[in-house]
Amino acid sequence: MTDSAIVDFRLPDLGEGLPEAELVQWLVAEGDTVTLNQVIAEVETAKAVVELPSPHAGVIRALHAAAGDIVPVGSVLVSFDLGGGVGEAPRVEGGAEVEETTEVEEKAQPNLVGYGAAPRSTVRPQRRARSVRGGVTAPASADAAVLVAAPHDAIMQVADRADERVRERPRSTPPVRKLAKDLGIDLALVEASGAGPVITRSDVEDFARRREVPAPAPTAAVAGAAPRTTRTPIRGVRRMTADAMVRSAFTAPHVTTFLTVDVTATTELVASLRDDRMLEGHRIGIMAVAAKAVCLALPRHPALNSRWDAEAGEIVAHHYVNLGIAAATGRGLVVPNIPDAEQMSLVELADAIGELAATARAGKTAPSGMTGGTFSITNVGVFGIDAGTPILNPGEAGILALGAVRRQPWEHRGEVALRDVMTLALSFDHRLVDGEQGARFLVAVADVLREPGRAMLLR
Repeated sequence: MTDSAIVDFRLPDLGEGLPEAELVQWLVAEGDTVTLNQVIAEVETAKAVVELPSPHAGVIRALHAAAGDIVPVGSVLVSFDLGGGVGEAPRVEGGAEVEETTEVEEKAQPNLVGYGAAPRSTVRPQRRARSVRGGVTAPASADAAVLVAAPHDAIMQVADRADERVRERPRSTPPVRKLAKDLGIDLALVEASGAGPVITRSDVEDFARRREVPAPAPTAAVAGAAPRTTRTPIRGVRRMTADAMVRSAFTAPHVTTFLTVDVTATTELVASLRDDRMLEGHRIGIMAVAAKAVCLALPRHPALNSRWDAEAGEIVAHHYVNLGIAAATGRGLVVPNIPDAEQMSLVELADAIGELAATARAGKTAPSGMTGGTFSITNVGVFGIDAGTPILNPGEAGILALGAVRRQPWEHRGEVALRDVMTLALSFDHRLVDGEQGARFLVAVADVLREPGRAMLLR
């Protein structure tokens, strides 16, 4: 190579205003030739796992962080050689570096955080097989310590030294990466057993059994005994959730009110919809009916759909409903929201809730989907819990918790009968909502769950 132009790429603010992100994995190695907008890494913020596209076309000259590192926004993440990207990129042949040519796009504009449509190159980048420690390439049985220096160089195939090649590193999901990290396993050493290039949980567990990976050593324990304590860094969603809940609990004066309601008519409606062939493929449950009830009640009780703006000294009333749905994931609790939920039908709400939950559990919720909520629902009933005192999502005036549906004796039309009963718990910000307002809103939601036909009369 001749002329070189080394350019540093700093970790950008990924649109969330957060000060740092955790590097989940590199998808490139030093010496790789990359194209504009090629995904080079995955980083985990406090809200989501984000694919980071390359802002340049060229050759990777240096990676300035390792998987698991916490990288402050603005810190140098990777260095590119732009001069090397348009001419020659070295490869290895028989232990010596040889030059190859590849095409790159230098003038297109990069999509820095991977949102929206990004231009894709049809030219596959040439990967460079790097020599590891004294010019000896790593065999398929390479020790994990060898790959520390080159964590994302694929394992070399040494059966035919005259035709050494590199495999692309298989992809994996965030829960699988977390499992591997907890077990101390480098995913670069794990084979994907399925037809696609995706490492599964069973692949990691099988690898752990074969290698007999030991549990992390305890800080103090009798030799051979099980660890007495385990320390886990407070990062990502867990840290964000903790910060948000502490800020909410010590900023907004919480009040929680409870109401137990007969929801037999709603459970019967849900059962009939489930058997309706016209609705095949739509999973309409009591959560969707409760969401519809909330969307119908909020316009009539606007205090529950407002925000306290302390800096401006104003109460901000929302004339739309961005409905937050609390979702338990492998990374912790997240509350993505459904924009303009008040405009959706029951079927549309059910579909949106299902899609939102699946995306959240996969760790793929966009940062924009985690902000701007106006009211939230959490379903503690799925864990068999009857009631709780939910903490407000910061910036929102109310959150509704749905308890478990219980079949129990209940007064019905002057007699005692077995009925489906649920407890609702509403927490609200007492700066914005008076006790009477909170109670009337909760009754309005309960009325729809008690008699879902009433929804036909509301707008």
